[in-house]
Amino acid sequence: MADTEEENLQSQIDEIEALSSIYGDDWCVIDEAARIFCIKVSNCLDHPEWTLCLQVILPPEYPAAAPPLYQLNAPWLRGEDRMTISNILEEIYLQNLGENILYQWVEKIREFLEDKSKTSSPAPSSKATTEETEADDDNIASSSELLSDLLTCSVIDGAFDSLEGFGKEIPSVVHGEPISDRRSTFQAHLAPVNNPGQVKEVLNNLYENKKIASATHNIYAYRIYSKKTNSFIQDCEDDGETAAGKRLLHLMQILDARDVMVVVSRWYGGILLGPDRFKHINNCARNILVEHHYTNSAEDSGKHAGKNKSHTKDNKKRIEH
Repeated sequence: MADTEEENLQSQIDEIEALSSIYGDDWCVIDEAARIFCIKVSNCLDHPEWTLCLQVILPPEYPAAAPPLYQLNAPWLRGEDRMTISNILEEIYLQNLGENILYQWVEKIREFLEDKSKTSSPAPSSKATTEETEADDDNIASSSELLSDLLTCSVIDGAFDSLEGFGKEIPSVVHGEPISDRRSTFQAHLAPVNNPGQVKEVLNNLYENKKIASATHNIYAYRIYSKKTNSFIQDCEDDGETAAGKRLLHLMQILDARDVMVVVSRWYGGILLGPDRFKHINNCARNILVEHHYTNSAEDSGKHAGKNKSHTKDNKKRIEH
């Protein structure tokens, strides 16, 4: 067992050195000890139009017996594109069991972005990540800051214990009461999660619902407590609503929510809400966390009881197909 772990570690070291040499400044070490790395992938090195950030965590079992854990971050990346890339990465892993696959992952993602640049128009602007950026000048970032922007939600703490839990039963998902404001609708979805593999299963399950898949944004955050390291595994995703995922994760930290994932869907109604949209996103999330006892704060329970009644419809806790 020890020999296998040493072999895996040496294989990872060799792979990282090679990738660092190949991709230069596009390769980023986030946490060497936790084996967390990130690479910016673009459709074209000279004139990049479509760009995303692939963040990976290399578990001790990789490459011999487990795949890398990964997160895809890009302001334009939505349900169908995200699932397509995820399926591509999983297929590569299954075709190359026991082998190093990060280079193949990066190049396949690049191929996807090249195809997208030929079939989609216009290319996403690094300055327009949400319908409401025109109302929020502080959300605008220069192209030189793109990699930092893509990493905004990459705030994973600690190391993953293992890949145990992949492929097991999908956690049950509950839906919160919608909040409507000026033709926009917000709704939270919650699922218990005990390992990072379940996060993807929950997302895939939600995207099977056509209404959720069609949402303008599906912002999410999760926190999983690791007894082994006495720390939290946590991450978030804006899904095009700049900084929304980070704010959602911050709320969950304040509430000390653990072993849970919250997704907030927003259907944009054509009227800019400005900062109010973040209030609605967090209120949706707070309400469902309190309702399902993921925080023991009496103060938050009181807020939940009287908040947003004017915006919600009686007993509408389901998604229409």
